[in-house]
Amino acid sequence: MRTVEVLVDRDAVASGAAATGEPWQYYDLGHGWCTYSFFEQCQHRMACARCDFYTPKGSSKAQLFEAKENLKHMLASIPLTEDERAAVDDGHTAIDAPLARLTDIPTPAGPTPRELGHPATVTMLPIVEVRQGKQR
Repeated sequence: MRTVEVLVDRDAVASGAAATGEPWQYYDLGHGWCTYSFFEQCQHRMACARCDFYTPKGSSKAQLFEAKENLKHMLASIPLTEDERAAVDDGHTAIDAPLARLTDIPTPAGPTPRELGHPATVTMLPIVEVRQGKQR
């Protein structure tokens, strides 16, 4: 498990905009924000930069979001696959094989990385907290 920071836009929830599909959860990737509601289940979460749900932090959209009042800061625990755990523990080279396997798996927006015509790239998530469970 890894913990990442999540911002919740309480205005979007209160106004009902979240119910119409507007983003209301923002997962902090360090270099940008992911607005995919099921981020913890996304098979492509280590290669976010080309996803439709990704907003780079340097963009004006991200700056406006970060300046917004009424945001609630939360933490979300994300279960990691063995490949993702190896990538976090051992570095970028450990993720090359999982990225290759994801080439033909649809992204949350629908197209596969192959259909997008982009090579798979590694995006490391910032580690906010590490919890070690009991060793089996």
